[in-house]
Amino acid sequence: MAVASATDKSAAQLLGVTSYEDKKVTSSAKGKEEMGKQDFLTLFTAQLKNQNPLEPVKNEAFVAQLAQFSQLEALTNMQTSLNSFVSTMSAERMLSGASLIGKQVPVADASASLVAGGKVNATINLPDGASGVRVQVRDSGGTVVQELIAGAQTPGNLDFVWDGKLPSGAPAPGGSYSFTASAVVAGKTQNVTVQTMATVRSVQTNGATGDVQLQVDGGKTIPLSKVSRIGQ
Repeated sequence: MAVASATDKSAAQLLGVTSYEDKKVTSSAKGKEEMGKQDFLTLFTAQLKNQNPLEPVKNEAFVAQLAQFSQLEALTNMQTSLNSFVSTMSAERMLSGASLIGKQVPVADASASLVAGGKVNATINLPDGASGVRVQVRDSGGTVVQELIAGAQTPGNLDFVWDGKLPSGAPAPGGSYSFTASAVVAGKTQNVTVQTMATVRSVQTNGATGDVQLQVDGGKTIPLSKVSRIGQ
């Protein structure tokens, strides 16, 4: 009659876990593809309890397994710390964005709100400079109501102001206006982006990326990380 060894009996009684492969299959069936630190500790303890007294685990193997457990513990703690750090940074970015409500930030290709008798500030980035620049101001219907011309420009930002007046000199009616521009660079005419100052109305977090976004006049949204200047 075959007699089961003490090792076999103990292993069978250990929470139904007999080997790493058995534990791996059980974990995979539950949707877990990686062994957690508690699983590792359970198996490691089982190995120590059920090792053959005549052939104990070698010191080198024992130390190697302890090192693996230490690394697993360190990685788990690091992940927890990183998650906490990300949450903290997200909250801080939200607070930073909230402080911009009511402030003006430059927005590319956005409509600008003109108050009757007021003016609009705008910027064009010219990294290579230009021998000439033309800006067209359009009303909400897309009609060109004013055209601004500038001469040669050095590389960098070209700041300009539309005084809110029509070619006749009469004030343009209050409302929403857009800007388009072209520049002659190295002898070729190309379209360039116009950034107008828009007022920040609200702050929100992108659920997919976690980025903080600013909603400005006109309903357009821009990432906080893209804000290069803040005005009153």
